[in-house]
Order: sequence, then C-alpha cells, then structure tokens
Amino acid sequence: MTAADPERLLTDALRAQAARTPVAEPVEPVDLGTTARAEHDLPPRVWWVLALALLLGLAAGSLVGFLTLLR
Repeated sequence: MTAADPERLLTDALRAQAARTPVAEPVEPVDLGTTARAEHDLPPRVWWVLALALLLGLAAGSLVGFLTLLR
C-alpha cells in the first residue's frame, strides 16, 4: 500500500456517502417580523427572573467593589 491509498479510500467512501444522502426540501423564507414579535412576547415570569438575575448581579458586583475599596 502506498501513502495515497488510504486517502483514495476515504475519498471514495465520502463520495459514495454523499451520493446516497437525500437532498433537503427547500425551506420557506422566515418572516423576521413574526420572529421579532415572538421574542418580545415572553411570559411575565421570564421578565421577573431576568430582573432578579440583573439585580443579584449588580448587588454582587457592588459588594465586590466595596470590599476591594476596603483593602
């Protein structure tokens, strides 16, 4: 076996696999307006969780900053 034989075997295997792969159906275009509206229609609970995470992050950052100033 020469050095090109494994490469040739791999190339042939990939070509055979590609020939058997079905072609995907065309996808409908995405309406960006609908997608943008769906992102803004989050349930109220999600907004509360995000606000709580933001407040906890600010509190932790403030505490670390205050402790840094004391040193």
